[in-house]
Parts: sequence; structure tokens; C-alpha cells
Amino acid sequence: MTVLACALPAAPAMALADEAEEKLFTFRDARITESSGLAVSPTHTGIYYTHNDSSAAAEFFAVDGAGRTKAAFRVSGAQARDWEAMAASKDPATGRGVLWFADIGDNLDGAWPDISIYKVMEPASLRDATVPAVRYRFRYADGARNAEGIMVNPRTGRLSVVSKEFSGAVYEAPLKLRTGRVNILRKVAAAPMMATDAAYAPDGSSYVVRTYFSATLFRPSGDIITKISMPPLDQAESIAYTADGKAVLTGSEGARSPLYRVPLPERALASAGSKPTPSPSKKPSVAAAETAAQDERGLSGQDILIWLAAALGATAVIAVIARRSR
Repeated sequence: MTVLACALPAAPAMALADEAEEKLFTFRDARITESSGLAVSPTHTGIYYTHNDSSAAAEFFAVDGAGRTKAAFRVSGAQARDWEAMAASKDPATGRGVLWFADIGDNLDGAWPDISIYKVMEPASLRDATVPAVRYRFRYADGARNAEGIMVNPRTGRLSVVSKEFSGAVYEAPLKLRTGRVNILRKVAAAPMMATDAAYAPDGSSYVVRTYFSATLFRPSGDIITKISMPPLDQAESIAYTADGKAVLTGSEGARSPLYRVPLPERALASAGSKPTPSPSKKPSVAAAETAAQDERGLSGQDILIWLAAALGATAVIAVIARRSR
């Protein structure tokens, strides 16, 4: 959920794609009012998944390339406290698609003792249905925080959460998730300021982090490859790679919101594949990643004051609502 609406100047040194961005479609379903999470189906060609933001039901929608809803799925065994993101992966043993739904929003940075991410096996057929979920609980090693992005590394199967903060970070989950206890998320890399979503490339050669104003492409090590210009959206909330990994998809909240395809520059794709992915046993240097990310954040003191004023106002509104709802 976002209560922030201020315009900051775009940071320099954005990479321009060799092709122009294009609007793929507009979500036609009147039930899709706050498209917050986005994923490309791992097994159904031409199908995209999305879900609404907070205060909605635990459900998601399968949408075709024209923006028409092909199926709506209720998720049993799940609570939609503040769903902010989703990701898709494949089960290496069966080849089945796996969908991940992140109940990770926390606008008070500590309102919840832990957060939840739900694992759902991708439906084999696109018909309205109720699907079961497996719940995994998480806690940050360095204290509670707000987050709006999750991603799954296709090479390792490891889940990561990207926090939405002035000094954002990528938090890595244990390789083996457990349902019987809280799983600990540990900081492994810096992330852009106020990240609203993130996604891994299908081949694992890079990941992308979305903010309200742009997107940044990273190597799996956490090193920045380049920034990518994004189409102007009222409330940029989602990002995902296309199935071929040559472009990213980005969307916005709101009724009848658009989904855009943004091609990645060839040199950015070549750079992403130029360095091997570190083995899962080697953690990227947080200090090095934070240093590199300073250029991406690159906001002036005045910009930061605007963010702070907006954030303080948002916190005050949320606090009033919370008191009235007791």
C-alpha cells in the first residue's frame, strides 16, 4: 500500500533500450483494482499472474495477453494481511510451476512480529478454483522493516526479500525453508531507495529492482549493471522479466491499470551474462554492494527531505487509522 505521491528528479545515467517500450494491455477485470504483484507463468504460455494489494482477499488472477482474466484463484490456508509482491519459479523435480505470494508489507516497520510468504503450486488448468498454500514465516535478522519485493533465484531456488526503505537491502532466506519455525532473513546486498518490487531473470544472470521512478539491473553478486528508464506510471508497483529474459514488464496500481513491456538494452544483457554467478555458498559483500548502490540512490538533500516529509505524513495517517480500528 502506498500513500506517497511526490515527484523527484530522475537520476542520471539511465540505459536506453534498443527498442521502444510498448503497452501490452490494460487489466480489464473490475476486481483487479490494486495490481501489486506480477509474475509470468512458468508453464502456461502467454499468461500473467497478478494479485491486489492490502485489504483484499487471498486470491490471484491469471490474465492473458489482451488483459482478459482467464481464471481467478482463491488461496486456502493463507491470510492477505498486506500482500505486496509475488514471484514464480519451477520445481526442479517435477517441472511444475510454483507461485510465491509475499505478505510482507509493514508500513509501521515492526507492526507484525513476523511476516509470511505463501507457496502455491501453479494450477494445471486455467479455471476458477481454490488452491492450497504452504505458509512460511520469516523474521529479519536485523529487525523488522517494510518490504514490497520478492524474487527467486532460478539457479539456486533461493528466495530473497527486498526492503522498501531509504537504505534498502536484499535479504536472503535460508536455502531450505521450514514450516515449523520462523525462517531468518539475512542482509546480503544493498538495494535502491524505496523499492516497490524485484525479480530474477529466467536464466539467473541478473535481477532487477523497481522503484517509483526507475529500475536498476544487478548481477547476482549485488553489483549494479545499469539503470533502466521506465514508463511514467501513477503508482509503479510491479516488475517481472519476460519469459525470454530480453525485457521486463512493469505495472501500476489502480482500476484498469496498464502493463508495459520495456526491452533491455543489448549491452546490459551482454554485461549481465559476462560474469559468472557466485556459488550459493559465497555471500556477496554487503559493504561493496552498499557502496555501489550510492550512485543509484543519488538523490539530493532536498529530495531526501521531501521523502522524509511524505513518510512522516504517511506514518501519522496510518497511526490514526490503527488507533480508530482498535
